[in-house]
Amino acid sequence: MRKIELSYTLSASRPGPSQASALLRNPMMDVLHALRSSGSISGAARELGLSYRHVWGQLKDWEADLGQALIIWERGQAARLTPFGERLLMAERLAQARLGPQMEGLRAELERAFSMAFEDDQRSGASDVLTLYASHDHALTELQQFAGTATEGRNASPPLHLDIRFCGSVDAIRALNEGRCGLAGFHTQPFASADSLSARTYRPLLKPGLHKIIGFARRSQGLMVAPGNPLRLHDIGDVSRLQARFVNRAIGTGTRLLLDELLAQATRLPLDIVGYHHVETSHAAVAHAVASGSADVGLGTEYAARAQGLGFVPLTEERYLLVCLKSTLEQPAMQRLIQRLRSRTWHERLNALPGYAADHCGEVAAMKRLLPWWG
Repeated sequence: MRKIELSYTLSASRPGPSQASALLRNPMMDVLHALRSSGSISGAARELGLSYRHVWGQLKDWEADLGQALIIWERGQAARLTPFGERLLMAERLAQARLGPQMEGLRAELERAFSMAFEDDQRSGASDVLTLYASHDHALTELQQFAGTATEGRNASPPLHLDIRFCGSVDAIRALNEGRCGLAGFHTQPFASADSLSARTYRPLLKPGLHKIIGFARRSQGLMVAPGNPLRLHDIGDVSRLQARFVNRAIGTGTRLLLDELLAQATRLPLDIVGYHHVETSHAAVAHAVASGSADVGLGTEYAARAQGLGFVPLTEERYLLVCLKSTLEQPAMQRLIQRLRSRTWHERLNALPGYAADHCGEVAAMKRLLPWWG
């Protein structure tokens, strides 16, 4: 067993888009990724802003330490990874995908702790931190970064620290009802029928006199498939009929609930799906399973599919909502969040994400308005 040591860096600004893909960085994996994409050591060095000599030396040191070759390099030929190097990259990508929600939470907690240390005004943290249990969603990570930045001008406000704990949609609402958080995030098909599985699942957890719904986003969910969709999968019926290898999400997640609803609509049973019990922990992990070839198809967000370079077959647009207790709606932290959600800057940032659109964002509404099946 190889030893793993974790570390992090503290800098004055956030990483650029090209650096933000990996939540936990490792110099060897950075070099292997760059070499794979560029096809040469010199190209990898340019991509990483390092010298050819430095990258070459690192590769030789790592090969000596691991006892196996990482690259196949012949003069005049494009450099490529050895099978062992490819396996290393695949294993690292899978770990990053599976642990993404936990690592995002850890990074956010460290950022919040250091932000509090750097603030000139050492206020009590109670009004600056809002705990959110939610189904994992990339837009929430973007919101966390957006809310954690102080605003200036006429509507200036200090940073709001969102302490996000990712879990399934059902578990998130339960956490809210048990007093473990001040806000919960869940997703559902907006136009499902009153007797749908979604309605039957969420209705007992939400109480009109107790909860308030806050609009957030609309996002596209569908089939994540190999580029070009070689199996020509267009719906759940095709997945069943062609016995495509499926990768699922865990019980208690909104995406698992969506799959069961789609199966019922197609008059299919879980046993009709090959891989129904093959479970991954996040949209990114499902996308990785398809990208690596261990599965043919999975259900997930368009954003996760595009991030892995996969094909995407949209099946439904669902509404991602936030819910809080009515008694906490007027608290300063909650009002500050609603103000951020309603800002034009946030709407533009949200609409720029593949598969997302602002939808009643920041609107505090009756349940029957944002959950038409409620009535």
